[in-house]
Amino acid sequence: MTYNILTLNAIADCGLEQFPRDHYTIASDLENPDGILVRSQGMHEFSFNDNLKVVGRAGAGVNNIPVDKLTQLGIPVLNTPGANANAVKELVILGMLLASRHIFPAWDYVRQVKGDDQSIHEQVEKQKKQFVGSELFGKTLGVIGLGSIGVKVANIALALGMKVIGYDPAITVQRAWELSSNVEQAHNLDSLLGQSDFVTLHVPLIEATRHMMNAACFKAMKQGLVLLNFARDTIVDSAALSGALQDKKISAYVCDFPTAQFKDHPRVISLPHLGASTAEAEENCAVMVAKQVRAYLELGNIQNSVNFPQIEMPASTGFRLAVANANIPNMVAQISTVLASAQLNIIDLLNKSRGDVAYTLIDVNAPISEELLEKIRAIGGVLHVRRFTP
Repeated sequence: MTYNILTLNAIADCGLEQFPRDHYTIASDLENPDGILVRSQGMHEFSFNDNLKVVGRAGAGVNNIPVDKLTQLGIPVLNTPGANANAVKELVILGMLLASRHIFPAWDYVRQVKGDDQSIHEQVEKQKKQFVGSELFGKTLGVIGLGSIGVKVANIALALGMKVIGYDPAITVQRAWELSSNVEQAHNLDSLLGQSDFVTLHVPLIEATRHMMNAACFKAMKQGLVLLNFARDTIVDSAALSGALQDKKISAYVCDFPTAQFKDHPRVISLPHLGASTAEAEENCAVMVAKQVRAYLELGNIQNSVNFPQIEMPASTGFRLAVANANIPNMVAQISTVLASAQLNIIDLLNKSRGDVAYTLIDVNAPISEELLEKIRAIGGVLHVRRFTP
């Protein structure tokens, strides 16, 4: 069995090397790919071919991918949460230091000083008082969103001597285990905002988090707070932010998303989307997404999907069938009936659901014919069907 992988962006070589070349063709100009690897290129205007089976995003955010459309086609979208977490964590700490120590204004001042060494020395000694800042030690950091990045930020902030308050009603058991017990739990957002000197955002952009930082939140914030946004730009309401800057409710806004409205504001530090822009993060993402795409194409296993359930069934000596369908009653029974009508015995079966989608892996004792696949495709609610060679 051979697979075609379309790359829409440059993917680190160490990731592409995960695909054995005797079974995979990888190129940026394939017409009927089995899988697509993408980083930031927009895909919302794409027309997807019938052969497509999986989309892998080398990164965490999937706003550039039409997830709902692909879900309706029965195609999982995989991402790489945590692969760039260390890179973002370090940038958040840098952002706090840049804002609290007024590094950029001080740097700009020094570059404009004229004269010889003695003159420069005298000038900066007289003027340095205008750049007096504050230390991170002893300050309170509020972390909104305790996923892979938020947990790392919280833990390292503790190591810097900060008090840390975390807020995430949906924190997973895995992340809770990773989070230091010294991180205080905020029971509501207003409580965190009212106590924090710094607030950092680490939530995904979904409808519930769009403009999450709104006028009401800015009103609840402690005066002079520093807000850091290395998540997504529209999590912060720009109109409310403008008012908070004008009123000096927040002393600085540090973000990874420049806009025409704020890029020249003296108390806004805008970086050119550098969160995951390290060689290490790009390599981590590339390797992680490649392994996940291979696991799906070769075994039907799903890891880190944003639209399908996580599912893993070990390889067997049988013949595997994967079915994606609407999450409605009696689907597994109907599929099993079709298999039984062909005298196929089920060796192993695993079924999981997520929201409106269900996914089933079935190992049977004999080859699965194309005619049988067509019968399963004809079942109402079936979105996608595949068979695997042992």
